Amino acid sequence: MGLSRVGLVFLSATAWAIAPSSSNAQQPTPQPTSKDSAPPSVRLRVFLDCNFCDFDFMRTEISFVDYVRDRQDAQVHILVTDQPTGGGGTEFTLHFIGQKELAHVADTLKYVSPPSASQDDLRRGLARIIKLGLVRYYAHLGQAVRFDVTYTAPTGGDSASKAAARDRWNLWVFRMNASGYGNGEKSDNFVSLNGSVNASRTTEMWKISLTSYGNYNQSRFILSDGSKFNSYSHGYGFTDLIVKSLGQRWSAGQRASWTSSTYLNQKRAIRFAPAVEYNFFPYSQSTRRMLTLQYSPGINFFRYQDTTIFDKISEVRGDQTLTASIDVKQTWGSISSSLEGAAYVDDFTKKHLVFFNSLDLRLFKGFSFFSFGQLSLLRDQLYLPRGNLSDQERLLRRRQLETSYSYFVQLGLSYSFGSIFNNIVNPRFGGTSGGFTIMN
Repeated sequence: MGLSRVGLVFLSATAWAIAPSSSNAQQPTPQPTSKDSAPPSVRLRVFLDCNFCDFDFMRTEISFVDYVRDRQDAQVHILVTDQPTGGGGTEFTLHFIGQKELAHVADTLKYVSPPSASQDDLRRGLARIIKLGLVRYYAHLGQAVRFDVTYTAPTGGDSASKAAARDRWNLWVFRMNASGYGNGEKSDNFVSLNGSVNASRTTEMWKISLTSYGNYNQSRFILSDGSKFNSYSHGYGFTDLIVKSLGQRWSAGQRASWTSSTYLNQKRAIRFAPAVEYNFFPYSQSTRRMLTLQYSPGINFFRYQDTTIFDKISEVRGDQTLTASIDVKQTWGSISSSLEGAAYVDDFTKKHLVFFNSLDLRLFKGFSFFSFGQLSLLRDQLYLPRGNLSDQERLLRRRQLETSYSYFVQLGLSYSFGSIFNNIVNPRFGGTSGGFTIMN
C-alpha cells in the first residue's frame, strides 16, 4: 500500500508539472534558436538533371533531400552542363532553378576539375557544390537552423598565391594517348591500334590545338575452303586549329591538316582554310545556348594512291564551307544540330550537304522523346579509285564506296509513371559479369 500511495503522488506531481498553465498557453511560441528547437523538418524535392553524374553516389552523399523522377515534381531543378578547359580539365556549371513556391530563387555555381581528376574526385567535387547550392533553398523554407557552416582558410599567404600564378609552361598542355584492342575466335580475328599526341593552349583571347595521330587496323579470316584472307588499313596525319577572339560574338581563325588514308585512297592530302564565326548569343552563355554561323574558304592539295575515277593521280582544288549550328541545354531538354554545305569553287557540281541532329525533349510529365542521326548528300568523292573493288573489300569497308548519300538515325520514346521519389540505392547483384558463356 505504501508503494501504491507513493506512485499515485509521483504521477500526480508529474501530470501537474507537464500540464500547460493558462498563463503559459497565452504566451507566443518562442522562435527556434538551436537544432533541438527547430521547426518541423521539411525535405526539399530535387530533380538532378545531369548526364554524367553518379546518381547512386549523389543519393548516398546528399541524403537530406528527396530526389524525384520528373522535373515537374521538383522544388529545385539542378541543370548541370560542362565544357572543357584549356588545361585539359572540365568546367561544370550548375544552374539551380527554383520551382513552385521557390520559383523566385535562382542561382548558378561552377566547379572546375583538374586534368588529373579521377571519377571519384569529380563526383565528390560536384556533390560539394550541390550541397552548397541547396542551402539557400532550405533557408527560404525556414530550415536554415538545421545547417552549420565551416570555412577552411587558405594556407601559405601571398607568397603561395604568387607561386601558383607563375606557370613555367605558359598555359601549354600536352597529352599523349595510345590504345589498342582486339577480338577473335577460331576462324577470324581483328586488331586495332591507335595513338595521338596533342599540344594545346587556351586563353580568353586565343585557342590553339596541334594534334598528330595514327591508326592501324587488321583483319584475318579462314574461309570455308581453308584459305586465309588478310585485310588491313591505316591512316595518320597532323592537324592544327588556331582561333582568335574578336569580342563577345565574333571569332576568326584557321584550320590546317596533312593526312594520309588508305580508306580514302589518299597518299597525301594537305588543306589550309581560314575561317570566321559569328555567335548570335554571347560566348559567355555557351554552356546553355549557342547559335553560330561559320564561313571557311580553303585550298586542298591531293596526291592519290591509285588513279581516281576522274583519271587523276594528283590535283589542287579550292573549296568553301558554310556551317550553321545550334546547341541548347534547358530544363525541358537539349538540342544539338548542325547543317554544313561545301562545294569546290571551280566546279559547284562537286559538293556535299551534311545535317546532324541530337534531340532530347521532355514533352510532359513522365514522357520524353529523343533522336540522334545524320544525313549526308555527297557529290564530291574525288578520291574514289578507278576499277572495281573486291567483294572482300566491300564487305570489310577497307575502302570508301561510291555513294550519293549516307545516313544513320535513332529514335526513341520513354514514359514512366508511379512514385515520384527516386531516393533508394540498392547495389545488390550489381557486379555480375557483362557476358556469358554456354558450355555444352
